[in-house]
Amino acid sequence: MPAFLLEVGTEELPASFLSDALVQWQERIPQSLEANSLKGESVQVYGTPRRLAVVIKGLPSQQPDREEEIKGPPAQAAFKDGQPTAAAVGFAKKQGVELDALFLRPTDKGEFVFVQKRISGRPVAEILTELIPQWIWGLEGKRLMRWGNGDARFSRPIRWLVALLDETVLPLELVNGSKTIQSDRISQGHRVLHPEPVTITQATDYITALKSAYVTVDPEERANIIKEQVKAVAEKLGGYTVIYPDLLEEVTNLVEYPSTVVGKFEPEFLELPSEVITEVMVTHQRYFPVFKPDSSEQELLPNFITISNADPNKSDIVAVGNERVIRARLADGRFFYEADLTKPLENFLPQLEKVTFQEELGSVRTKVDRVVKVAEQISTQLELAQNQSPKIQRAALLCKADLVTQMVYEFPELQGIMGEKYALASGEDAEVAKAIYQHYLPTGAGDNFPETLTGQIVALADRLDTLVSIFGLGLIPSGSSDPFALRRAANAVVKITWFYNLPINLDDLLAQISTEFAAKYHKDQASLTAALQEFFLQRIRTLLQEEKIDYDLVNAVLGENDPEYTERALKDLLDVRDRALYLQQIRNDSTLDNIYETVNRSTRLAAQGDLDTKQLEPTTVVRQELFQKPSETALYNALIESVPQTQAAQQTRNYQLLLAALGKIAPTVSNFFDGPDSVLVMDSDPEIKRNRLHLLGLVRNHARVLADFGAIVKNL
Repeated sequence: MPAFLLEVGTEELPASFLSDALVQWQERIPQSLEANSLKGESVQVYGTPRRLAVVIKGLPSQQPDREEEIKGPPAQAAFKDGQPTAAAVGFAKKQGVELDALFLRPTDKGEFVFVQKRISGRPVAEILTELIPQWIWGLEGKRLMRWGNGDARFSRPIRWLVALLDETVLPLELVNGSKTIQSDRISQGHRVLHPEPVTITQATDYITALKSAYVTVDPEERANIIKEQVKAVAEKLGGYTVIYPDLLEEVTNLVEYPSTVVGKFEPEFLELPSEVITEVMVTHQRYFPVFKPDSSEQELLPNFITISNADPNKSDIVAVGNERVIRARLADGRFFYEADLTKPLENFLPQLEKVTFQEELGSVRTKVDRVVKVAEQISTQLELAQNQSPKIQRAALLCKADLVTQMVYEFPELQGIMGEKYALASGEDAEVAKAIYQHYLPTGAGDNFPETLTGQIVALADRLDTLVSIFGLGLIPSGSSDPFALRRAANAVVKITWFYNLPINLDDLLAQISTEFAAKYHKDQASLTAALQEFFLQRIRTLLQEEKIDYDLVNAVLGENDPEYTERALKDLLDVRDRALYLQQIRNDSTLDNIYETVNRSTRLAAQGDLDTKQLEPTTVVRQELFQKPSETALYNALIESVPQTQAAQQTRNYQLLLAALGKIAPTVSNFFDGPDSVLVMDSDPEIKRNRLHLLGLVRNHARVLADFGAIVKNL
């Protein structure tokens, strides 16, 4: 079966565009082929700074023939008095069929004429010629550019095009104004190590042919080479390095033939905080730092490793240039560091007045005051010890002070990190200093959480202030647009609460903060609070699903348009998590099956009654004198016995107690429905009917302490 190669040769592509383009092609090209009935055995996408390529193996030589049903005019227009009209004749002629091939079929819009046609498959070469321009021009990215005098847009100018179907060149043209690029079998090797053209004989020779020209086209292979080389060089230097995923991806997409270059800098720069040196290396220079072995504090060696795309024999020359650059950057860092240390961290607070948080909300200094207030509200709610609150207040006050230091102005990625350093240098309490750094955590998926209670509370306060303030201005995230990262902020609030089992009443906090915001900025408090509640419920739903909780169980603990569950979830984030995890557990071990039928049946019938969903005690809502069957008495007694266990489950969040109670009551409920003493719930006597519905309502209510069983799907 044919193999196909497409290579788009360009000027040096940005690493970020290359990363995105590889993902887009890996997703879109197989979809495009399948849509045209050309599914290959494998589709492998490759890329370097100077090329994007795809090799497709196992293509059919042509599309399979297919049957297609084509819709024509309405029956009323196609036939009159049983005879075909001009509309029917025209449709048949257009489709190349006789009139007797037409048939009628009813549709949602009435009866229409149809024809069944057999369409012959087209050759694969013909279809690929149509698809390739779509693959190339369909790539999306930031800052696409025009070049020459055409309107074509791409990340960088396209210089050559290889298109081979087995060993045959597929004729293809990319037209850009007066510039036309025609397909060929001629590629280009490494710009320095192999400046001569490379002739590719057939599609399957692509990787080998380019490798002989010092180009490793597979990004995964280049990444593995880089990892092995960097680790080996670090060991040779007597240390180790960290393979930062983002750095590895970037340098992989900046080189075609990776080789390591070792550089050094003056040991005196090691007096700088290691985070500063590492930030300069990794983020700004794309270097791998080298750490001392057996160092818990990640102490650095005065060396670095960089990945070069140049001639490996010229590594010494490359190293000299790299050393000159990093020496200047570290000298700047030392100047900033020493200048910042000339005054206490607290003295930077007035400068925050000059930094705008948001135009309508004022300065960062104003935000800090709000964060201090929210942190106080959280501390009060948690009933913390008296000696803890001053540390929290101090950390909240200083948490943004380092934003106006020279170091953070130059290296924004060091915010919080330098705040901790400067706080310690200023004589602040160690826990206060650590909280200044940790209040930014987590910064993304997989990141650590704040370790100290002080850091946790300031982290929550900062995010809650941002959420309430931005929502208060009506800047609610929509679609993929979330410029203030509000989804991430809300996720962090929930995750920190869950991770450290903080007994926070989020509902009350949102109401408190929203009330103060609405009063100050003249906004509607009720609508603001409602919007925030809905937003957090969406986040909780998403996070529970990320914890592998089945969708219906998530619905069961959050309720579907059920204010009682909504309020309960936001008042006790730990409870909603525990209930969801427990439901998933008992589904996985099939324990849920033991109570599902009886509870669900009771829940459905109880909906026709009028019993309050929070009522658990039978003695006040069930009239024993109306009992007609022993099964009613048995269910009543079983419910009375269940009350203490259900209440204990509510208080301790030990839902195994509730499950045991429901399991014990299930046979009694089954007998109530179907046993020898079964009853007709919907009795003709309205009082007896109401009494029996109350019994079932109590069963439902006990189960509701765990979840809304009406939302649970059987045998999911």
